[in-house]
Amino acid sequence: MKNPMVIKVLSALGTVLVWIPLLAPVFFGLAGLAMSGEFNFDFLMPAEFGFLAIAGAVMLIVVAILAHSQVKLIGGSIGVAVVAIVGGQVIASVTGLASGDIEPTGWQWALVVASLGVYILALAALGVGGALLSRDVFRARAGEAA
Repeated sequence: MKNPMVIKVLSALGTVLVWIPLLAPVFFGLAGLAMSGEFNFDFLMPAEFGFLAIAGAVMLIVVAILAHSQVKLIGGSIGVAVVAIVGGQVIASVTGLASGDIEPTGWQWALVVASLGVYILALAALGVGGALLSRDVFRARAGEAA
């Protein structure tokens, strides 16, 4: 690793970017609770903020490969997240949910929501992998400098 500071920044920033889509619905729900007295939880927000998770995932997989740490956890989480979100979109398109041809009920809706749940769990696993990777990178760098 040529520049340890870049590796540290990428691992920390990637971890933060992965956690934002997961924590944003809770933050906005609590903000709404404080302002209006009503807690609204937008379970679609992790998918809507997926572009942040993608940016974070790219950073984390690059750092994981360079640091030879947490590659399986991060790579596997990315794979599951991609399959889940793309699979949910395919199911929604094929069944007519995406075009509005059918009401969001029944087994089709359940499959799409289940794929979203798998995506969210994969993002959480990716966030944990990012935290573990950051810990490893910061410890390794501190140990080499000593």
